[in-house]
Amino acid sequence: MDIIKGIRGVKDILPEETSRWRFIEETARRWATLYGFHEIRVPIFEVTTLFARSIGASTDIVEKEMYTFQDRDGTSLTLRPEGTAGTVRAYIEHNRAADPVPQKYFYSGPMFRHERPQAGRLRQFNQFGVEFFGTADPRADVEVMALLWRMLSDLKLPALTLEVNNLGSGPDREIYRPLLVTYLRQIHEELCGNCRRRLETNPLRVLDCKVATCRSATEAAPRLADSLSEDARSYFTAVLTGLDAIGIPYHVNHRLVRGLDYYCLTTFEVTSTHLGAQNAVGAGGRYDGLVHMLGGPSTPAVGFAVGLERMALMLDQQAMTSTIQSLTVYVAGFGPCGSTSGFSVLDQLRVAGISAASDYRSSSLKSHLRQADRLKARFTLILGDDEVEKGIGLLRDMNTKDQHDIDLTHLIPRISSLLQAS
Repeated sequence: MDIIKGIRGVKDILPEETSRWRFIEETARRWATLYGFHEIRVPIFEVTTLFARSIGASTDIVEKEMYTFQDRDGTSLTLRPEGTAGTVRAYIEHNRAADPVPQKYFYSGPMFRHERPQAGRLRQFNQFGVEFFGTADPRADVEVMALLWRMLSDLKLPALTLEVNNLGSGPDREIYRPLLVTYLRQIHEELCGNCRRRLETNPLRVLDCKVATCRSATEAAPRLADSLSEDARSYFTAVLTGLDAIGIPYHVNHRLVRGLDYYCLTTFEVTSTHLGAQNAVGAGGRYDGLVHMLGGPSTPAVGFAVGLERMALMLDQQAMTSTIQSLTVYVAGFGPCGSTSGFSVLDQLRVAGISAASDYRSSSLKSHLRQADRLKARFTLILGDDEVEKGIGLLRDMNTKDQHDIDLTHLIPRISSLLQAS
């Protein structure tokens, strides 16, 4: 019988990897909570219209990458390719604008895009994101950028750079677009196939192409910065002033644009030289028109999303060693009485909040100690028939190899005191 294998571009996260993921997720949640964000959980699939309208019908995501299917009643549904649209839909549907307190959400979970799988870029991938609704102040932009920067820095991810740009308003881009298109038509032959198509549908995306020939050909392209209104310039100046005030380093990148149509004013990315050409770890920006576009009240908003796969690729094992809890006690129960007593002790330890394990396949002390080493247990409690008869266990420190008798009736407080002292 043929073995059924996983789908290309969809990765299993095995037990030896999940501690890394949990460390990233817990760090992200902790920082988001410190900044006053609250968790929201939205469905994995939505009606296709939501994404087509919010992301933009001419984007690569809608045109080529979405997983879309027909429901039994004929409704077109799509697996979410990103988290902002669903969060905005929930914000509108549940009338969160009526709540007088700031609406600040974070989310975490799988997203889906049909694209060529590569390192840190899968067809089912995981994102952590935040959305901040209702505040048009530049300090809100600074806050979400600071949150992203502090979180990634806390994870000790290497060679990070915060890149920022000003996309201006819709009218600003309408002034800029024909200038850019005129230039791009003159260098049409030097562009890659994707950029030739984007020239007609989403010309700003050409500036962000990672193909070397495209980057070289567009080096002399007109700058969006030269078409911005005074209001947009003043807003961006306030953002940069805010970043300076709290000591967040940044680089202004005039080529930085977002692939989604709904962004305006501030846009940003955190990149790393450790990721190759596709070097973005996380990205976001301001999107003041999206809530209204999807049927809600006019609502300013800003947010970001960061890829967990990319963070996991970059995370140094040593950065998480002291935080991820390893197995505390391995119970080596063998012999008729030792096995029975060991099973009972396992439960006592777990109920007391002490991580404990055993291997029921092991029938000798030697095999138990081998498994304790493999599981990297802090202590091993040795329980043979002789020990049980005496009402004691032999507690072995797996680091120092010291061992001593321990009264089974005082096992929990004794191990707890050892853990507090270590």
